Amino acid sequence: MLMPKRVKYRRVQRGRMKGKATRGNKVTYGEYGMVALEPAWITSNQIEAARVAMTRYIKRGGNVWIKIFPDKPVTEKPAETRMGSGKGSPEYWVAVVKPGRVLFEMDGIAEADAREAMRLAGHKLPIKTKFVTKADLEG
Repeated sequence: MLMPKRVKYRRVQRGRMKGKATRGNKVTYGEYGMVALEPAWITSNQIEAARVAMTRYIKRGGNVWIKIFPDKPVTEKPAETRMGSGKGSPEYWVAVVKPGRVLFEMDGIAEADAREAMRLAGHKLPIKTKFVTKADLEG
């Protein structure tokens, strides 16, 4: 599972997900990409499930790049705990994703295979996604 090796602060505030992605909205490494169409928190488990779905489908052919990293801890308080007594402990890690962000990139395989692999991976994520090519985002 993806998570930071060490962090400066163990507990962070929730923040907001306004606006479109201004960074990470271009296909840089590969030829094909998967773009988020909605804002969301994507957990490290969901990222891993999508990665596995893609790599299984392409059967060790081509390359896959993960362009998002879960660096935000999400805290939870234990069940049946009274209000107060501080903030809960970190339970899992999420990546904050805004619309337009490229989540995964792929190269070294045919477009039809890349499209199908990204479709399978998209089903593992809690948001709507779109398949794009490098040429789509440059124009």
